[in-house]
Amino acid sequence: MTVSTSAGLWHGFADMGAVSTTGPFVVTKGEGVHIWDDKGNKYLDATAGLWFTNVGHGRAQIADAVANQLSTLAHYSGFGDITSDVTAALADRLSGLAPVPGSKVFFTSGGSDSIDSAVKLARRYWHEMGRPEKKIVVGRTKAYHGMHVGGTALSGLPPNRENYGDLMADAATVDWDDAKGLLGLIERVGAENIAAFFCEPIIGAGGIYLPPEGYLAEVRQICRDHDVLFVADEVVTGFGRIGGSWFASSRFDLQPDMIATAKGLTSGYVPMGAVFIAPNVAEPFYSGGVWWRHGYTYGGHAGAAAAAMANLDIIETEGLLEDAARLESDLHVALAPLADLDAVSEVRSGLGAVSAVQLEEPSRAPAAVAALRAHGVSGRAAGQGALQISPAFVMTGAQVAELAERISDALS
Repeated sequence: MTVSTSAGLWHGFADMGAVSTTGPFVVTKGEGVHIWDDKGNKYLDATAGLWFTNVGHGRAQIADAVANQLSTLAHYSGFGDITSDVTAALADRLSGLAPVPGSKVFFTSGGSDSIDSAVKLARRYWHEMGRPEKKIVVGRTKAYHGMHVGGTALSGLPPNRENYGDLMADAATVDWDDAKGLLGLIERVGAENIAAFFCEPIIGAGGIYLPPEGYLAEVRQICRDHDVLFVADEVVTGFGRIGGSWFASSRFDLQPDMIATAKGLTSGYVPMGAVFIAPNVAEPFYSGGVWWRHGYTYGGHAGAAAAAMANLDIIETEGLLEDAARLESDLHVALAPLADLDAVSEVRSGLGAVSAVQLEEPSRAPAAVAALRAHGVSGRAAGQGALQISPAFVMTGAQVAELAERISDALS
């Protein structure tokens, strides 16, 4: 059944007054790199949903795996000593892909869960290490870490933090592109008070900003030198989006203490997230007698685990990590000429299967998104007027060229 309007639905991140007036954009079907709306119009999906449809839409292999699992055991519980067979198998498979050998995998229901889990575990870890004063968690300007309490407090996007009051004590922010800013904070407040530094290898929702040359290695070493946990937020870059590797942490040899993931784990077919926890952080909780009193009802959901297993199978058997690396180059080449348009101030690309077309006038972003739809492209704006380009890994070179041409026509 197709519903063109809904008086009951409250959209996320939306001016509901405007949505109520103009009506929603209703998506009814997806296949490969295309989606269709309720009027039958076909669009190139420039964003893979919300960064997540890495293997493309309409994958019957994933749907069949989920259906089979749900008809056998939909879910039970992941608390105490309980798990399902498919969840345990997925955890072992992911541990084998982890940038840090021997990592443990803690399942969540999504990226925001993963970030807040990492915040809590960082503080709890230091408590178990006899250093409970290490509570401060540090994020960066422009950064987005989900919308739970911990992630909102870490956010480097002021509009996302405003008008909620002080959500969480002991959270700090440093400049996104200056490693010395992190060092300066450590010197001011004391490493003995800082639990963890949260870092997106590529800033995503904040506008698609690539790390300056050498930045990731430098902040990672600063954390090592000052006994601060390094948490890689790979909700966007994980599971191939970085191009050529499963994780940015592998591509840049970051050896993080924790990795927060979600999106590409199931390609968005079923909600699921996971936190990868390096052996040094897990050890106090595996030595016996210590409980981490934290978890989610649907963490490690059996149906979601089946989706993840099928999704990983597709990525591996079809060589989609290599396709993501190809997209890194294809997007960089095809989108570069857009920087010459009057409406565009710059194009950010060249690392991973992500790009940003930065508008000269950020306030024109809603009009630009509407213009994209009129030219057969479904897109969105991120940060301050940056058009997000993050297609499914199955997008061909010809389709990338078509996407660039349509964006050019829309912005012209």
